[in-house]
Formats: sequence, C-alpha cells, structure tokens
Amino acid sequence: MRNRGNLGRSIIGAAAALGLTMVVSGVGAAQGGTVKIAVNPWVGSEADYAVLASVMQDKLGLTVERVDIDENLAWQGFGTGEIDVIPEVWGHDTDRATYIDQQHVAQDAGLMGVNGTIGWYVPGWMAEKYPDITDWHNLNKYADLFKTSESGDKGQFLLGDPSYVSNDAAIIKNLGLNYTVVAGGSESTLIAELKQATDQKTPLLAYFYDPQWALSQPPLVDHPLVKINLPTWTPACPTGDAWNCDYQPFPLWKAVSTTFAQSGGPAYDLVRNFTLSNLDQSTIAAYISNDNMDPLDAAKKWIDANPDKVAAWLAPAGSPVPSASTP
Repeated sequence: MRNRGNLGRSIIGAAAALGLTMVVSGVGAAQGGTVKIAVNPWVGSEADYAVLASVMQDKLGLTVERVDIDENLAWQGFGTGEIDVIPEVWGHDTDRATYIDQQHVAQDAGLMGVNGTIGWYVPGWMAEKYPDITDWHNLNKYADLFKTSESGDKGQFLLGDPSYVSNDAAIIKNLGLNYTVVAGGSESTLIAELKQATDQKTPLLAYFYDPQWALSQPPLVDHPLVKINLPTWTPACPTGDAWNCDYQPFPLWKAVSTTFAQSGGPAYDLVRNFTLSNLDQSTIAAYISNDNMDPLDAAKKWIDANPDKVAAWLAPAGSPVPSASTP
C-alpha cells in the first residue's frame, strides 16, 4: 500500500488535457509488443517487476517498459493504456470496485503468493526496557520519548514514503493517542531510521511491513523489531476515517488491464501463473538493496537458481487462478 507519481501523473494529465485516448499496449503484448509494468516505490515491487521483465524479455521475446508510478495513480493507467500490469496489490478494495467491478478496465489476475503484513513497531531494546510499551493502551505515557522537532508537542509516528496508503492518522485519532504522523520520505529512509534506532538505542515508533529484505539483515535480524499490539483487526472493524484497529492481513494479488487480459497469449499466462513466496521476494530485494545489484541482474540470479518455478509460470493457463476475493 504505497506511491510515486510524477511520470504517471504527467502522462495521464497530458492526455486528458488534449482530450486524447491513449493507445493500449496490451493488444501488442500478445503479438510480441510492449508490456508496461507498474513499479511502486518499495523494493519488493521492484523485485516483482524485475523477475517478470526478465522472463518476458528472455523467454518470450517481449519488450518491457518499466513505469515508476504511484500505487494509486497506477490504476488510472489501466483505462488509458499507460499500465498493463500491477504485479503486487496491497488491498485496494476501493480501486477494485471502481476499475474492475464498475469500469471494467481492469481484471484480477490472481494471488501472487506473498502474504503481506503491516503494523506499528519499536526497536527491540525499547520493548526490553519498557515491557508494557507494546500494549497500545500504554503508548501515551511514553509519547514524550518520541517527540521530535517535526512532531512538536506530540510523539512522532514515522511513516515511510508519504504516498503510502496508511490508516495511521485515523488509528491515532480514534484511539486517542498523543502522536502525529511524520513521513520519512522513502522506504530507504524508513529502513535507515529503524537501523539507527536499533544501533544507537534511540526511541522510534514506526510503520513497517513484511516481506521486507531488511528484516533478514543486520542489525534487524540480530535485534528484531517488536510489534505494538493494536486492537485486533476483524472484518467488523470500521473503515476509512473511523479506522480504530490494527491492519488487516494482506494476501497480495495481481491486477492487469482488461485489454491486456483479452489479448491472451503467453504474456498474460505468465502474469496469471506468476507467484513468489515471501522468502523469494525478500531474497531478490536483498540482492537489489543490500548487494547493490541492478534489479534485472538480481532477478536473473534468482531465476537461474529457480528454473522449476519459472518453467511452471510459462505453462499455458489451465485451471482458474484463485483471485484475491477467493476465501
């Protein structure tokens, strides 16, 4: 659940201003054309893109266009031809209703295999020093520890990229917590802050998520973050501005443009069959972020080590792919 946006916003905005209907690339994808894949501003999304792009290029002979774009704005691209594939969707029930159920410009291409979690975390040393801090009821008594120049007289709650879709402001308001959300600016900044807070034993309360390569690397692998116990999520929890519970589980799924889906062919079959485990994605992401590999090189390293998985993706579509709405 996250965004970038300048490229996508300029393309879509220009088309709208000129009253143009953009050419949809999905038709050409089935005939050896270009496939446009959305890349959202977190490294897991980049890992998904890199693997799909490598297989499409090397195995199917397709041209792949990387589109760095806001995860919300990307949905608009299904109707304009800017986007063929979003390989990793975190929730987005409203976008599903708008673009799949109502406008019919997008389709659910099945679960991608990764089970995502989002939550509030503190460094492990804080849970050891203040054992009751992990109960949300006690957060207000520790708010002064988290004050920063950006949070003023309230405790700081650190978000990553400001475009990340989050429920944190609503949670803070509805649980009566003396905190304010401060955006760190990017995933890399968020990770750096968490590492620093762990190494230097400085207070930090932050939004974080899994799968996440940094959790398997020092210092976080040796000194794990500890999750705050917010009110347990259930389907009965309020939504939107009334949200007052923890984040729900996120079985991540794939979305494609209807034009791309209707084009058929091996590119669409590949996307429908494409799955990664949490470990798979974190491994590729670590190659990119920790080992400083080019994303496509990182993908190829993983692909070479997992030929059976790739072969399964390339098999013609058979039985229906389970959708994100399947129980």
